[in-house]
Amino acid sequence: MDTLRELLPLIWPLIVIQLGLMIFALIDLSRRTATRGPKWVWAVVIIVVNIIGPIVYFVVGREE
Repeated sequence: MDTLRELLPLIWPLIVIQLGLMIFALIDLSRRTATRGPKWVWAVVIIVVNIIGPIVYFVVGREE
């Protein structure tokens, strides 16, 4: 239990960044008309693949 209390200040910023990226990517995905691949696949990638999923979506998944 003490280990968790010691690690929580280090983990908390990662959790906030992950949730922020995920929410921003899902909002962008829902508003975008065209993506590279089905939207449901990108939604799964964004949600399941933690921090890397939203970044991959922003780099590869969006069509300009």
